[in-house]
Amino acid sequence: MPASSDAPHLPRSAPIEAYGNGGFAFAGMSHRGSLLCLPDAIWAWPVARPDEINEVTLQRVIANVAGIDTLIVGTGNEVWIPPSWLRERLRKVSVVIDAMQTGPAIRTYNIMIGERRRVAAALIAVP
Repeated sequence: MPASSDAPHLPRSAPIEAYGNGGFAFAGMSHRGSLLCLPDAIWAWPVARPDEINEVTLQRVIANVAGIDTLIVGTGNEVWIPPSWLRERLRKVSVVIDAMQTGPAIRTYNIMIGERRRVAAALIAVP
């Protein structure tokens, strides 16, 4: 059953257990497509390529910056440098952005949530 954009897949954070084949596994569930993992929920994220990352697609992150110290961006198999407007916007609210390919992003995210850090992850699915 597809998730509504108004309803999270999971109303809490959880480690990502597996990824690939266009999706992710977490908390005994699976999801095809990209994910936005916030400290209080995991959401479907309508981004397939780094050039689709913008203020609109990061709206949930921007709305929740009070609970986030670090935003990890998993860029699929591509290398992406966050634009200066995004770095500056997040810096003003004391959020560090770190972009890397999705595999390393998941490993970093899992370590950080294991340490109970205030982390969010925007993860682009890989084939």
